[in-house]
Amino acid sequence: MSADGAFVEAPRGTTAREVEREARQRGAVPHVVDAAAAESKAGALGAFGSALSFPSWYGRNLDALFDCLTDLSWLPAGDHVLVWPGHRALAAKDRTAYDGIRTVLSDAVETNPRLSVVLTDA
Repeated sequence: MSADGAFVEAPRGTTAREVEREARQRGAVPHVVDAAAAESKAGALGAFGSALSFPSWYGRNLDALFDCLTDLSWLPAGDHVLVWPGHRALAAKDRTAYDGIRTVLSDAVETNPRLSVVLTDA
């Protein structure tokens, strides 16, 4: 489900914990987004930064999100899986922001083979 360089919306019912466990089993480092913090555009951008320990220069906008996701040089070598539980909460509140973030996440995994993104319900 979280193969290298993949952008995946997990089947309904799949939990972040399951994705985390699978990532670790294949030797990848999971990074779980704080779902409660990611219910607004600003909150989601901050939550991604926290989950992946973005550098202090991270600008908390879509361009900066893409730049950081395609770099990851501050993280250990190897594969990294960004897990966004409860992603639909942002879609329900701000569809435009959600679509923009999904596009950035999808584009980033195409550029950075070390990164996978998995969207889960919980």
